[in-house]
Amino acid sequence: MKKLFASVTVAGIMAMAAPAFAIDIIVVAHGQANDPFWSVVKNGVEKAAKDTGANVEFRSPETFDMVQMGQMIDAAVNQEPDGLVVSIPDGDALGPAIKRAVDAGIPVISMNSGSDVAHKLGALLHVGQSEFDAGKAAGAKLAEMGGTKGICVNQEVGNVALDLRCNGFTEGFGKPVAVIPTQNDPAEVESKVRAALESDPAVDTVLGLGASLVGEPAVKAVQALGRDNVLVASFDLSAGFLKDVADGKAAFAIDQQQFLQGYLPVAFLALKAQYGLVPGGDVPSGPNLVTKESAAKVIDLSAQGIR
Repeated sequence: MKKLFASVTVAGIMAMAAPAFAIDIIVVAHGQANDPFWSVVKNGVEKAAKDTGANVEFRSPETFDMVQMGQMIDAAVNQEPDGLVVSIPDGDALGPAIKRAVDAGIPVISMNSGSDVAHKLGALLHVGQSEFDAGKAAGAKLAEMGGTKGICVNQEVGNVALDLRCNGFTEGFGKPVAVIPTQNDPAEVESKVRAALESDPAVDTVLGLGASLVGEPAVKAVQALGRDNVLVASFDLSAGFLKDVADGKAAFAIDQQQFLQGYLPVAFLALKAQYGLVPGGDVPSGPNLVTKESAAKVIDLSAQGIR
């Protein structure tokens, strides 16, 4: 590991002058290339790289592939970076590779998914939200709004974090919930949501686990059937889904502020490389419910890839 000395300036959360020696940080995320959610995470990573002057590489598999992701982490370890950022959608699959990084003396911060296993694997801290608790909060809110029978639409089967969202939703909702598995294809999601609503008219609540891939097509399915009594909520934000919320076509969005999930771990690792400074605990980036009253305020920021 390189010993680094540099001066630092702070603006906002953290903005540093270029270090005297290069700081190398690698980010390995599980997000699929066609998922707009991860482009916002990447924007946060790139902003932190610019602010800190660190050399940062963002890597992810083309599809949800834990074997390939583990190989990417191993490749990163071989490069001996000053810090490693990882998402952990499956602790069992990725744990050995993450432990190898920790054993090699590479500081690791997890983000987005893996809050339940990050510390067991040796991560310094986690930046994200408790997926189960976020799902539980969404379920309780939807029940309070009058929902009586729900579906949870999972567009990335095998992602433990998404399973936790559905499990939390089921507990918070306190009423019957069926999990609908799909691919991350909006057309397939719309078709499956419509089929679920047609086959069981008692379903009056839909929870999506991604705004652009599930939330928006779920709203389209509900509108096509003229089922104005169906509550639709979704994790994460997109300009389109926020407009649905603002227009009253959807109930709310659950914001985990993924820009921060990309930005903060890079900033923290750059500070650690320079000064040995690191927060003493996890950073909860969410959940925050974006309702009709607040949705319009963040539509433009979502379109810019920040929210």
